[in-house]
Amino acid sequence: MIGVIVFPGTNCERDTVRALRMIGAKAELVWHGEEALDDLDGVVLPGGFAHGDYLRTGAIAAHSPVMKGVRRMADAGRPVLGICNGFQVLCEAGLLPGAFVANRNLRFICRFVEVEISDSRSALTEGLHPGTRIRIPLNSFEGNHRDPTGTARVVARYVDDPNGSQDGVAALANTEGNVVGIMPHPERAMEEVMGSGDGSELLESFVRATEAARV
Repeated sequence: MIGVIVFPGTNCERDTVRALRMIGAKAELVWHGEEALDDLDGVVLPGGFAHGDYLRTGAIAAHSPVMKGVRRMADAGRPVLGICNGFQVLCEAGLLPGAFVANRNLRFICRFVEVEISDSRSALTEGLHPGTRIRIPLNSFEGNHRDPTGTARVVARYVDDPNGSQDGVAALANTEGNVVGIMPHPERAMEEVMGSGDGSELLESFVRATEAARV
C-alpha cells in the first residue's frame, strides 16, 4: 500500500491516488496528523500549497506529525516521493538537500516541459536509461532549486530549464536513492489524452520500488 499524504492546502492528492491506481498500485490518503506509517510500503507527498505556503513553501508542513513517520520510512530504506510542493517539503525537512526560491522570471509556470533522466539509480528513475526524455507538466512559482552545498544528486534535468534551477534540477534523490523529489507533475501525464502519458513511466518505477521494499 502506498500512502498519499494530505496537508491542509494540498490539491493534487486525489490525482496522485488515481494515477497510482491506474498502474495497478494500491493507494490511500493519509492525513498529516498521522504518525504511524509502518503498514505502508511507500509514501508520496503530493503537490499543492501545504498550509498556504506561509513562511516558505513547505516550511510548516515539514514539521507536521506525519513527517516523523516519513522520516522513519526514509531511514528504513522505503521509497518516499515528493512531487512539486511535496519536493519542497522534503527539502525543508532535510530529507533532500537545498531549498526552493521563486522562478527566475518571478512568474508562475504552467506548461509542459521536457526532462532528461540523468541517473537511473533511484526509486523514481530505475529502469529508465540516462538520456531518456520525459514530457510532463510543470506548475509552480517557487520551483527554482538552490543548493549551496553542492551535494544534490540530480536524477533528472530540464532540457530547457524554465525556472533557473541550479544545474537544471528537475528531480533529486538522496544518496541511497529511496527518497526522491520532482518538481514537474508525473501524475498529470498518465494518458495521451492528457497531453502526455510519460508520467506513467516514472510512477511505474516508483511502484516497483515499493514492491521491492516489501520483500
